[in-house]
Amino acid sequence: MTGFLYPFLDAGERDQESLLRDLAASARAKAAESADLRTATLAATAGLIETAAAEMARRFAIGGRLFTFGNGGSSTDAATLAGLFAHPPLGAPLPAWSLTADQAILTALGNDVGFELVFARQLMARGDGNDIAVALSTSGSSKDLTAAFREARRRGMFTIGFAGYDGGEFAASPDVDVCFVVRSQSVHRIQEAQALLGYHLWEGVQP
Repeated sequence: MTGFLYPFLDAGERDQESLLRDLAASARAKAAESADLRTATLAATAGLIETAAAEMARRFAIGGRLFTFGNGGSSTDAATLAGLFAHPPLGAPLPAWSLTADQAILTALGNDVGFELVFARQLMARGDGNDIAVALSTSGSSKDLTAAFREARRRGMFTIGFAGYDGGEFAASPDVDVCFVVRSQSVHRIQEAQALLGYHLWEGVQP
């Protein structure tokens, strides 16, 4: 069960000191891998961060709002990103909401119109042309997220996608204005790097 993450746990190793040493080495290696990926991703996306942050700041200044969304672990990352803008550690709060936060809305839409439209329908009800839509994903190809981007595009919203691997459908979509791609095959590392990108995006919006 754990072999792909910690192969030494399934290797019949019984010596406690050796096991602890291997665990510590594994943790150091993963931390180094994460740090290297985050550094490389920030370097590769510096221009995109600047461009996206400038457009977000412009839209906030004219009354725009931020809507974030994602699936699974990315749904909690979306909520964290919205919270960073709405309840920042420094600076003025900005209007930001996570479309994953209300269980009643999510389950009602999923039951009534289908899971693929749980975010698109919320944007249909709440979004307008000054707003910003941000989707976080590891694959970049989830159907409910691409449907939400299509709706956001129809409404004239500024759209930002976070994806891993090769960017998935986000990377080539005409409905995505800016796509941040974390080029890794590890879901864990992708989400760690995306969290840092989100922070730098917030930082770039600050006056």
